[in-house]
Amino acid sequence: MEDLGKVNSMQLYNLWKNLTVGLITVIAMMTFSKLLPFFLSPVVSLLCAAFLYVYIFNSRVVHNSSCLIMPFAMLYCLIGYSFVTIGLNVMYAWGVKPIPSELVFFTNPFIPSLIFNPICFVILLFLLVRRNSLQICVECRMHNETLSGRSTIGSIFSHEAHFQLRNLMIMFGVLSVLIWTYYLVFYVNININSRDWYIFTWLTIIVFILDEVYLIARYYNLYLDLKESNEIITPEELNDMTAKTYLRYYVICGNYIYVDTHALDPSAPYKEIIDTPFFTKRSVNGISLDEVKRIISRMTGYPDGELRFFYGRKTDDMSKHSILRYFYFLDGEPKDYNEMNVDGEWMDYEKIKYLYSSNPGKLAKLSVTDTTRLATIILTEKIFDENGFRKSKIKMYNPTFNLIDVRKSQLDFQDDKWLQISVFNSDTPMFRLKRWWRSLMSGSKRNNSWQ
Repeated sequence: MEDLGKVNSMQLYNLWKNLTVGLITVIAMMTFSKLLPFFLSPVVSLLCAAFLYVYIFNSRVVHNSSCLIMPFAMLYCLIGYSFVTIGLNVMYAWGVKPIPSELVFFTNPFIPSLIFNPICFVILLFLLVRRNSLQICVECRMHNETLSGRSTIGSIFSHEAHFQLRNLMIMFGVLSVLIWTYYLVFYVNININSRDWYIFTWLTIIVFILDEVYLIARYYNLYLDLKESNEIITPEELNDMTAKTYLRYYVICGNYIYVDTHALDPSAPYKEIIDTPFFTKRSVNGISLDEVKRIISRMTGYPDGELRFFYGRKTDDMSKHSILRYFYFLDGEPKDYNEMNVDGEWMDYEKIKYLYSSNPGKLAKLSVTDTTRLATIILTEKIFDENGFRKSKIKMYNPTFNLIDVRKSQLDFQDDKWLQISVFNSDTPMFRLKRWWRSLMSGSKRNNSWQ
C-alpha cells in the first residue's frame, strides 16, 4: 500500500513542465509583439492562446496526471489581453473615449505590457480566489484523491497550484506598478528610447526568465527532499514493479458497518483511527469476482452475504496498481454476526457520518475519500436530475442517506457523472449559459455536458 502513496518523478517533472510551457508562451507573446508590426499583437496572443488550448486538451486526453493550472491561467490571461486590447482600439477608432496612443496598436509606439500585466494580475487574482471551484481543479482533485485518499502528490498539486498562482499574481502586480509608474512619471511621449523599451518589454521577459530559474531550483530541491524521505518512485522502478490489486471491503448489516476502532494510521504509526479491517492485496493485475467473494467469505466467516462492487481505480502513472472497493451486505441483525474472523466491532453508520462531519481525522483517509464519493453520488442523485436541474423547487431541501439506501440503490458508483453534477448544476450562477458553452466547446450534441 505504501507504493500507492509515492510520487512518480515524472509527475514532478510534468508539474514543472506545465508551468514552464505557460511562462514560455507568455515570453514568446511579448517578444513577437515587439518584433512584429504592432497591429499583430492581438493576433500573436490569440495564436499563443490557441497553442495553450491544444496543449491542455492533449494533456487531458492522454490523462496526464499533473497540475494544469498554469497553462489554464495563462490561456485566460492571453484571451483577456486580446479582447481588452481589441476593445480599446475599437473605442479609439470610434472616438468613444480618448485612449493613450501607447495602448493603440495602430500607433507607434504600442506598449503591450501596459495592458498585459494589469490584466494578468486581475485574472490571476480571480483564479486564486476561485481555485477550489475551478472545473480543472475539481477534476484534478477527483483523479488524484480517488485512488488512495489525500495522497502525497495530491497535496503537492494543491499546495503548488496555490503557490504558482500567488507567485505569478505578485509578479504581475509588481511589474504593473513599476511599468505604470515609469510610464506616468519618467516616460516622455516624444521619442521612445532604449531605456524605455527595456522597462516596457525586456524587464517583463527578464523577470519571467529569472522566475523560471528559481522554479527549476525549487522543484529540484523538492525532488531531492522526497527522494531522501523515500517518497519518490522512478519510471524504471515502475516498470520493474510487480502488478498488485488491492481489495477493500465494507461489511454492512442494516445501518451498521463493521470497523476496527484501533487501526493504525500509515502516515502516523502511533495514531489509532477507525477503518474497515477487511483489506488485502494480491500480486496480480486483476482478479475474478469469484475469487473476490471467496476472500471476503474467508475473512468474515460468513459466506452467504451479498457482494456488490463499489468502485475502483488505476492511476495513470502507476497503472500496474489498482484498488477495488466492495460492499458486502449481510442479512439480519448485527448481533447475528459477532463471531467475525477479524477483530472489530459493529458501529452505527450515523456515528460514522457524525465523525466524518465533525472530526474526520478519526477516520482512515481512504474511508473519508470513499465516504465522500458515496455521499456525494447518492445525495446529488436525490437532489438533481441527470441534466443538473433540481428535482424539487425547494432549495432548502437537504436529503440524508444511510446504508440501507446504499443497499437499495441501483446507482453506478464507478461512474463520475454524479460527481460532475455535484459541482456543476442549476445552483451554479448562469448555469444554462455555462452549460451551453461547455457543450459548444466540447463539440457534444447532447444537452448535458458530463463527459
